[in-house]
Amino acid sequence: MELSGAEIVIQSLKDEGVEFLFGYPGGAVLHLYDAIFQQDTIKHILVRHEQGATHAADAYARATGKPGVVLVTSGPGATNAVTGIATAYMDSIPMVILSGQVSLPVIGSDAFQEVDMIGITRPCVKHNFLVRDVTQLAETIKKAFYIATTGRPGPVVVDIPKDITSPAIKVPYHYPKSISMRSYNPVVESQPDQIRQAIDLLLSAQRPVIYAGGGVILGNASKELTEFTQLLGFPITNTLMGLGGYPATHSQSIGMLGMHGTYEANMAMHESDVIIAIGARFDDRVTGKLAEFCPYAKIIHIDIDPASISKTVKVHIPIVGEVQQVLEHMIALLKASKIKNNAQAMEAWWDQVNAWRAVKCLEYDRDSLLIKPQYAIEQLYAVTQGDAYVTSDVGQHQMWAAQYYHFDKPRRWINSGALGTMGFGIPAAIGVKLAFPDADVACVTGEASIQMCIQELSTALQYKTPIKIINLNNRYMGMVRQWQEFTYESRYSHSYMETIPDFVKLAEAYGHVGIRIDKPEEVRPALERAFALKDRTVFLDIMTDRTENVFPMIEAGKGHHDMKLRIAPGTPIDRELA
Repeated sequence: MELSGAEIVIQSLKDEGVEFLFGYPGGAVLHLYDAIFQQDTIKHILVRHEQGATHAADAYARATGKPGVVLVTSGPGATNAVTGIATAYMDSIPMVILSGQVSLPVIGSDAFQEVDMIGITRPCVKHNFLVRDVTQLAETIKKAFYIATTGRPGPVVVDIPKDITSPAIKVPYHYPKSISMRSYNPVVESQPDQIRQAIDLLLSAQRPVIYAGGGVILGNASKELTEFTQLLGFPITNTLMGLGGYPATHSQSIGMLGMHGTYEANMAMHESDVIIAIGARFDDRVTGKLAEFCPYAKIIHIDIDPASISKTVKVHIPIVGEVQQVLEHMIALLKASKIKNNAQAMEAWWDQVNAWRAVKCLEYDRDSLLIKPQYAIEQLYAVTQGDAYVTSDVGQHQMWAAQYYHFDKPRRWINSGALGTMGFGIPAAIGVKLAFPDADVACVTGEASIQMCIQELSTALQYKTPIKIINLNNRYMGMVRQWQEFTYESRYSHSYMETIPDFVKLAEAYGHVGIRIDKPEEVRPALERAFALKDRTVFLDIMTDRTENVFPMIEAGKGHHDMKLRIAPGTPIDRELA
């Protein structure tokens, strides 16, 4: 059949099995929007800002494992999407972004709403394309999906000039069933020799730790990680992006590691003699001071991306391959091996880990007359029975959600990790709710972050996505204030939010339910009421203790063993390695 460029785009998306297209129209993509209007297979979600489109598509991808798809117009439409593209890139999320462009003959002439989308996005995409020939359009889209979803996932931009989509030009349509690219061949096969070396090292370890990251979730390897961990009997810690990759409530889990990780996780990492890093990238929020990172450990690193191995921390046994496949191979070798762990050494190691656990680093003042944000998250966990999809914005509330909502399943914790993007929460919750309309979806946010993309409350109403917004309102940019307190002698420069809207009235103005909570005893009933309203978006404005800080905390330039803790309510001290 012969189709126009616009029809080719939409038919290609259909052939890829795309369910939702998140976008916002404009002049350069009107041919595409006309083609969207004439079909009913793909549902277009009209956001209120292009950043919202990228975050919603991103969260849809994180929750489902399918690529998120975005459509934006040229110029400001394209540039508004860049923050969300960079967010997906930093967290390795598969997305395809279709951006409109001015017509081919005027590219480079500073035409109306022209920007160099290829140049602008080059540093924050896995790849990008400028389509110059309508006959190459279908193949280019196929390449975009292939690149976005294979190897280490990431966003791919396809920049489409308006004349390429003209209804006046029709060409034969063929969408490739598969694609082969000479310049792109992601590694899928693992290396058996290195896997055997890794097993030998693990079985000889006396103080081992499993360090698992977001690659476990992206690689759909949570089941294999769980079996592998329980076969070995080792303690396991997860990164912020890896939460849910291993059940948080299982006895071998020692919680999150890094800047706001648990005392036991960070101390175990520091004192370990063997670490196996699985789908993690040793980012600076995990390692702290590199010179003091895991000084006694030999390191095994499994990752799909060879560029991530020994990038910041030198590893002793590198294994490049798909995490799921590597773990399957390791499990088989463990089951076949006649060599077992040193039981006496492991018992002593667990005694030490449990002694660190006994510090109870996540305790807080439970008798406070003010609402503690930690308490609000604990009640959210209790009301949802730990089974909700939880999105978050960025700041203190994000860390409290990570610490106190115990994720036992993968793809339930949806947040911007590496880029730390405020405004992510609401559009992300909408993307998840569209994917799983019968699930409970909660957005944990703060009064600063929420205002970055609050206009998407309108999108939530239009598409009937009844999310629950948990606004931990402390009247500050909380994490900024915390750093200013610790590092800048409490000089709170522009971190105080002096003009905060009445969020209850604002929620009601958007057609939703608003509830303000002022006392601890009001938290649980308000949450129960919110989640009982299955068909309504509910905005819970929870007035929390504005002085509360996130503990533990590793300050800049400090090692894992040098954490700031609260051992009594409201009393932070420095605890050194004994």
